Amino acid sequence: MNIFVGSLPFSIEEADLRESFEAYGAVDSVKIITDKFTGRSKGFGFVEMTNDDEAQKAIDELNGATVQGRAIVVNKSEPKPEGERRSFNNNSRGGDSRGGYGGGNSRGGENRGGGNRGGY
Repeated sequence: MNIFVGSLPFSIEEADLRESFEAYGAVDSVKIITDKFTGRSKGFGFVEMTNDDEAQKAIDELNGATVQGRAIVVNKSEPKPEGERRSFNNNSRGGDSRGGYGGGNSRGGENRGGGNRGGY
C-alpha cells in the first residue's frame, strides 16, 4: 500500500519517517518530496508498505500523531485519475504565441506617443 504523509516538519529525514512506520511492519520505500531548486522538503512524502493490514494499522495510529511538534496527516494514497493530472508542457497560453512583450514588430523609430502633444 502506498501511504501519503503530510504536514511533516521540514527537518525530518527519510530515515526518521521509515523508523516511525517500521514499528508497524515492513517498509518497502520512503520518499520525502523536495523542491527541485532548493532541495528543501515540501513537507509531505510517501511510504510504501507491503502488507496492507500493517499499513492500515500505521495509518490509523499515526494519523494526527505529533512528530517534532507537528500533527502529521497520514492516509492511503490514491492514484489520481488520468483526467485530473496537470500537464506543464501543453503550452496553453490562450493562443498567444508572440512572446513576452505583446507588441508586434514596431520596434523602430515610430512615434508611439499618441501624436504631437507640444505646441499650445
